[in-house]
Amino acid sequence: MSYFCREYHDIPVSTGTTIMALEYAHGVVLGADSRTSAGSYVANRASDKLTEVADRIYCCRSGSAADTQAVADLVSHSLNYHQYQFGRPPTVWEAACDFRHLCYTYRNNLLAGIIVAGYDDKKGGQVYSIPLGGMLVREPCTIGGSGSSYIFGYVHDQYRPDFSKEQCVAFIRKCIQLAIHHDGSSGGVIRIAIITADGVERRVYFNTETGQPVTKHKKLTELDTSEESD
Repeated sequence: MSYFCREYHDIPVSTGTTIMALEYAHGVVLGADSRTSAGSYVANRASDKLTEVADRIYCCRSGSAADTQAVADLVSHSLNYHQYQFGRPPTVWEAACDFRHLCYTYRNNLLAGIIVAGYDDKKGGQVYSIPLGGMLVREPCTIGGSGSSYIFGYVHDQYRPDFSKEQCVAFIRKCIQLAIHHDGSSGGVIRIAIITADGVERRVYFNTETGQPVTKHKKLTELDTSEESD
């Protein structure tokens, strides 16, 4: 086995990351970067840290990739069983309680920071934060992951509770871009999920000023293949 393989073989894969969620009048907006790393090695530059656990309920994952994926799968299974047992969709609060139960019960074995956000007919849009240790608290604006430490001041100064949907999207984009700039464990594209009573809208933005790629490759059919005549 080469030195490169030995160096990274035993390092746990981590979603060292920046995650964020906001409540607004008609729902919630979630965002995350897409870098998954193992130490200084980028294991996946385009991962999806916004995971659907039930209809109109998502979670943002930070910490150990294996731990957070396992917890999300268990909660998704529990909520699916809940829906068949009670004959109604689960609420966001019930999903958050399932995450809290697992994260608190196994707090000494898990490295998992979770944000649960979604929309239900009882309370509308809701955002719940479950940091390391398993505490559960509802917040209108919450951030998490390694990149969050770089943007606490910016979020505290710039956040407004009366943001519209597009203002929430723009604010999350800006916050994650700032975190990516300073945090080596955050990077890649910016993934957004907008959850309302009508369903879920997903968006992807590049880490550029406009959110679009810097250059666009032409299709082969658009390339000029004509040969110059002598």
